[in-house]
Amino acid sequence: MKAVVISRLGGPDVLEVRDVAEPKLEAGEELVSVEAGGVNFADTMAASGGYPGTPKPPLVAGREFCGTRARNGERVMGYTQWGAFAEKVAARSALLWPVPMGWSAPEGAAFPVNFFTAYFAYSKAGLTPDSIEPVKLKHTPRVLIHAVAGGVGTAAVQIGKLLGVEMYGTSSSDEKLQRVREMGLQHAINYQRQDYEAAIKELTSGEGVDAVFEMLGGEHVAKSARCLRDFGRVIVYGTATGQRAQLDPGLLYAKGSSVHGLWLTYLSQKPELMQQAWQQLSSWAAQGRLRPVIGDVLPMEKVRDAYRLLLERKNIGKVVVTI
Repeated sequence: MKAVVISRLGGPDVLEVRDVAEPKLEAGEELVSVEAGGVNFADTMAASGGYPGTPKPPLVAGREFCGTRARNGERVMGYTQWGAFAEKVAARSALLWPVPMGWSAPEGAAFPVNFFTAYFAYSKAGLTPDSIEPVKLKHTPRVLIHAVAGGVGTAAVQIGKLLGVEMYGTSSSDEKLQRVREMGLQHAINYQRQDYEAAIKELTSGEGVDAVFEMLGGEHVAKSARCLRDFGRVIVYGTATGQRAQLDPGLLYAKGSSVHGLWLTYLSQKPELMQQAWQQLSSWAAQGRLRPVIGDVLPMEKVRDAYRLLLERKNIGKVVVTI
């Protein structure tokens, strides 16, 4: 079968389309014929050797896909750690979900990582449909979403709109920010032209936000913490800058704020948590209130270009490769 293989560690040029053996099923797995795969920043890290737990190359790339179950032809979308960018993937049955009615294969491939991550970010921030009822809150919750025009960012905006959250988002271009404004983002911050910490202070009259969805790393963890109001939370789910987080815990004392880690690789091993999230996400999707934003769809032969779109921050929403 054809597959996208990480031939060695490095940038997009290490990716090759090769003929490889079909995957062998292990306990709890089943075979899925893949139609499309969602490209994530974690995939670029896996190729360069920066993603924890990734086996040494050569290795079939990809962690997110949409296709059909071999045993019954049902259309499903799924999540794995590697092996998704191939004509067939051995997937855990517990991490396969039915594709909502009317969705395309690229839309199915763009769902799992983005929407589960965004949902768990809100959950860790203490912002869920139950906790966010007006009678339980003294103010409308505020959330700062970094890389708001990306895959997780656009998912977070859709969920935030449903929750009634006041959202602040950062991006590198006015074009991207305008697209996300149309989806419901209230406050757009172009970090190329304005320091987002100063912008948050101004926009909130010095109060800050209740939560920051942070995936940049380096100095941005501390900057994000300074954007919080009392008892706020920074939810860290990535390190797009490639730099270790810089944070003096003393910064958290004055406001009683905190930093929480979120790693979907780990959470995906918790069936109860995944099922709980899926119940809510699937309900919203069935009502037509959630739908992945697709920026680019490329054939697998152009997978290097797909990776470059993410690395060069040129994507709006999800980048998908067709298999």
